[in-house]
Order: sequence, then structure tokens, then C-alpha cells
Amino acid sequence: MLKFVYCVRRHPRLSPEEFRKYWLEKHGPLVRSFAAALNAKRYVQSHTIEHPILSPAAQLPRHSKPAYDGITEIWWENTAALLAAMQTPEGQKANQILAEDEARFCYLPNCTVFFTEEFTIF
Repeated sequence: MLKFVYCVRRHPRLSPEEFRKYWLEKHGPLVRSFAAALNAKRYVQSHTIEHPILSPAAQLPRHSKPAYDGITEIWWENTAALLAAMQTPEGQKANQILAEDEARFCYLPNCTVFFTEEFTIF
């Protein structure tokens, strides 16, 4: 399967609560409405949690940058399924509408997107 990973940062004009609420209650259903047009098989949002002990324990020894506000993952059967969707007017329109909506709650210049292939270790 092909997976799209989107590491998101909230738009600074939104509080963390406003960001999570919009992402989950507005954007999530919007993505679901385009699942068929995109040939997508699965969509998951992972919202970052801040913990006063766990977060520093994970970040400090790795000298990592501040955490993203969350991660979106979208799966397709394969690359061909995604490419087929992107060649249709419906798929292109869905992609455009979703990108426009993301700009409402994400600070796009600080977000990261990429495709991955999973390897299960355990």
C-alpha cells in the first residue's frame, strides 16, 4: 500500500483547541466525502498530546525540533490507484478543495508532506 503522511502545524491564529476541533469535526468529514473520488482506502488523524514528562523525555535526547500538532495518514492500494484518481476531474477537484481547506487551520509553510511504504517490524 502507498501511504501519504502529512505532518501538520496549526495556524497561529487558532488555539490548539480550535485547531483540533476544526481538523476533526470539519476537515475529517470533508476528507471522508472525497474518499471515492480519491480512491483512498483509509484516513487517520493523529493529534499530538503534550505530556510534561513524556514529551521532554522523547525530544531532549534526540535534540528534536518541537512536535508537530499532528499527523494525517491516507492509504491507497498502490501508486496506480492514486495516479488514476488524480487524472480524473473529481480527483483533481477533491485535491484542490482539501488543500484550500487545510489552509484554514494549518500553517502550510511549516507543514511537511511525503509518501511512504510501510515495513512492519512487530
